[in-house]
Amino acid sequence: MLEALAEARRAGELGEVPIGAVVVREGEVVGRGHNRREIDGDPLAHAEILAIREAARRVGGWRLSGCTMYATLEPCPMCAGALVNSRIERLVYAAPDPKAGYCGSLGNIVQDPRLNHRLEVTAGVLEGESAALLRGFFASLRQKPWR
Repeated sequence: MLEALAEARRAGELGEVPIGAVVVREGEVVGRGHNRREIDGDPLAHAEILAIREAARRVGGWRLSGCTMYATLEPCPMCAGALVNSRIERLVYAAPDPKAGYCGSLGNIVQDPRLNHRLEVTAGVLEGESAALLRGFFASLRQKPWR
């Protein structure tokens, strides 16, 4: 989770919402990502999607069996669907997202019994650190004058 938090800090330094994610396989980070929606002008450039894409390239295929994703914020429905479709086995996330989280908060795509793949989920790991990054980012935005 510390690696995911480092990715989140990178996003914040770039003016992006500070969310980070890493994919780990056999103790090695095989994919990293941080939010890049503003920089790339891409609505799909979420930290989790970028980390999954890199992991698939490094692993050599789309099936990420045996992998764990660490994310600083509970994934949204799009990212939760990507976790299921990439066959990641485990999700560990820091802070819940009561407005968009779909791994337990608003719904639970990653553990839906109707789907052909489900993930093990662990929530709340380093939640305080992740939540503080997000609070600080949005507080600084509120301080800026409108242009």
